[in-house]
Amino acid sequence: MRNVLITGGSRGIGAAVVRKFAAAGDRVYFTYLHSEEKARALATETGATALRADAACREDTEAAIRQAEGEGGVLDVLVLNAGISHVGMIMDTGDEDFRRVMETNVYGPFAAMRAALPGMFWRRSGCIVTISSIWGQRGASCEAVYSASKAAVIALTQAAALEAAGAGVRVNCVAPGAIDTEMNDHLPKAEKDALSEEIPLGRMGTPEEVADVIFFLCGDGARYITGNVIPVNGGWRT
Repeated sequence: MRNVLITGGSRGIGAAVVRKFAAAGDRVYFTYLHSEEKARALATETGATALRADAACREDTEAAIRQAEGEGGVLDVLVLNAGISHVGMIMDTGDEDFRRVMETNVYGPFAAMRAALPGMFWRRSGCIVTISSIWGQRGASCEAVYSASKAAVIALTQAAALEAAGAGVRVNCVAPGAIDTEMNDHLPKAEKDALSEEIPLGRMGTPEEVADVIFFLCGDGARYITGNVIPVNGGWRT
């Protein structure tokens, strides 16, 4: 039984990851911020433990990791899924918008890694998976801040992988393409249909398909994979 913590686990990709690890019999903890009702329902459904934490807050992040470590021992798996988006042109994006996205999407994973890595180093094993985006690889018009934050996640992952490899800790990144989650609910159906036509596989992805890749990266089948960015995008290229 592995000890697993997933940030941002109450809905979307995060919830699919919670279900995947819980179904495998792992001891699962997940954080949430605003979606308390969904978090409680998911905890009841899966047997996982829901922890309220703001990814942008160091104290919240460290408390969640300490609780997971205290109840289940050193973390075996840390999935850094918590994140927010921002849609708007650069010239219309305020300082507060920029700060909020960067603190959640970049500082959040950094703070979580910093808190979890000492235990993993001590035990000389562990697996961390971060979540970037196709826009972190290529950039998206009207999503400059989000794209920049997700590009930073890729660089953070690659640097952390180099630091951690000698201790037997693997760090990888998953970069989803167009996934049918609440984050994309603002798109009208016609726009989703047009987007699907651009994707070689002809449809948007599901949270479960992303969760499958994350789960693989944390298993023995991926024991020689570290410092990599795995795209889950249906062959979509922009």
